[in-house]
Amino acid sequence: MDRFDHAFTALGQRINSLSLPERAASAPVPLASLINRVNAAKRLYQPGVRR
Repeated sequence: MDRFDHAFTALGQRINSLSLPERAASAPVPLASLINRVNAAKRLYQPGVRR
């Protein structure tokens, strides 16, 4: 094994030993808020509505 192979193998082992970052849990969005967003988007696509 030459120096490159050794370095590459060592790097691969270091990467594999790292733990994945924890994803922060976001607060749930209230259902009423989601419904309001959908209704607002629908209004944009109604005929005769100016933007």
